[in-house]
Amino acid sequence: MNEINPGLDGILVTNTTLSRVDGLKGELVYCGYQVGDLAKNKTFEDVVCLLLNRKLPTESEREAMRAQLAVSRVLPSQVISALHSCIEADPMAALRTAVSMLGALDPESEDDSPEANRRKALRLIGQVTAIVSAFNDIRNGRDISVNNLEDDTSSHFMRSIRNEDPNQAMVRVFDACLTLHADHGFNASTFTARATTSSMSDMHSAITSAIGSLKGPWHGGANTRVMNMLLSIGEEENVEKFVEDCFARKERIMGFGHRVYKVLDPRAIVLRDMLESMTGQGADEKWLRMSDKMRAMLKERKGLEANVDFYSASLYYSMGIESDLYTPVFAMARIAGWCAHVLEQKEDNRIMRPKSVYKGPEGLST
Repeated sequence: MNEINPGLDGILVTNTTLSRVDGLKGELVYCGYQVGDLAKNKTFEDVVCLLLNRKLPTESEREAMRAQLAVSRVLPSQVISALHSCIEADPMAALRTAVSMLGALDPESEDDSPEANRRKALRLIGQVTAIVSAFNDIRNGRDISVNNLEDDTSSHFMRSIRNEDPNQAMVRVFDACLTLHADHGFNASTFTARATTSSMSDMHSAITSAIGSLKGPWHGGANTRVMNMLLSIGEEENVEKFVEDCFARKERIMGFGHRVYKVLDPRAIVLRDMLESMTGQGADEKWLRMSDKMRAMLKERKGLEANVDFYSASLYYSMGIESDLYTPVFAMARIAGWCAHVLEQKEDNRIMRPKSVYKGPEGLST
């Protein structure tokens, strides 16, 4: 008898050395390191090195990675023109289009050697950040932010988003956010990237596929909807009525529950602490109070805990990031994991070919 597992629940596809998700313990580990430890003590450039090399870098290796990503933030003029053409588009659609175009322009696009794929990975990690920041500049009628080659990824992005020299405390918080989102096992977009890679397609095609998967509201768009929810609630005194009304209508409240975690998402713990620290940096404390009150109600009444989207929404809002950029920011971080998974897939590849159970008609003839 054929057993169907909708959503591929519990299906083991392959081995990986990149990340481990333990939903019962509430753990997320990158190459042996707890994600909370990395977020608090290392930089996003450190984590890129870790995922691509399976080890943390030395100081000189970290600086080399920072410099490589900075150089990669220079976009071809054709991509800039395309972003101007996409000014009214959803930011994820613009990102998907731009990455696909980069594949057409990259002279190594069809070179499948390990060395070329690694170079393409490093370029893409820098380019995705550049695309998101450039798109935001263009749609706001500003010149594209100068690419300061001394900036790390987070400094460049916050300088662009805020259109001013970045506050270093804010940069550090944003950098930790990128670390928290850099990889997460075989989630939908990562699996999509690996499935595309399994056909021996190229790096850019795999990453374009992953962006398409992340664009879906059931994957990458949840924190945007969390922020829209909080803005609609408005004030702390309205939280209880909002939650009770949702319970009465049996409506899902965004930011709670997770496909894998049965306990508090370990990333949410770090994000909540960072949101609290941001209240001392000018962020409105009401977002923290509202979030904590809602979390307590959901935990008590439904046994549900917050996920990564819940606290990241108001954290990004407090940094001045527009809500429709939350998913592209997710992509800026997850591109590190995607690229690492593409490289790992190519090390021991087999084309993915799951089976299905046919339920259509039989015996028809013309």
